[in-house]
Amino acid sequence: MSSAFFDTNVIVYLTSADLTRSDTARRHVAIGGTVSVQVLNEFALVAKRKLKFSMAETTQFIEDLLVAVAVVPVSIETHRLGLAIAERHRLHIYDSMIVAAAQLAGCTTLYSEDVHDGLVIDGLKIVNPFK
Repeated sequence: MSSAFFDTNVIVYLTSADLTRSDTARRHVAIGGTVSVQVLNEFALVAKRKLKFSMAETTQFIEDLLVAVAVVPVSIETHRLGLAIAERHRLHIYDSMIVAAAQLAGCTTLYSEDVHDGLVIDGLKIVNPFK
């Protein structure tokens, strides 16, 4: 696995008309990294609802993304660790599940715009690449 884990917002910014954000996202993802099935599902929801992608466009985008990133499942272990992280660090449940997936994948950096930039949780450093 890679040392980098990408939250959904980084993946969404790959599609952004904001060139600064899309270029930043592309640079990070091009190096390689990891996402969870949760990230893929959240992206699919955003793609359909907000970006107005067709199902074919959504599916193709995800298939193209899979060339650059590894994918980890969301398991009961992820769920249990995520709940503990949510309680201990007062994070939203979905954010804590992302943190848990990154930790279980052995990543050292979580790129996210949603979780507190600079926070370190059990050796996982959260970095907002758009800051």
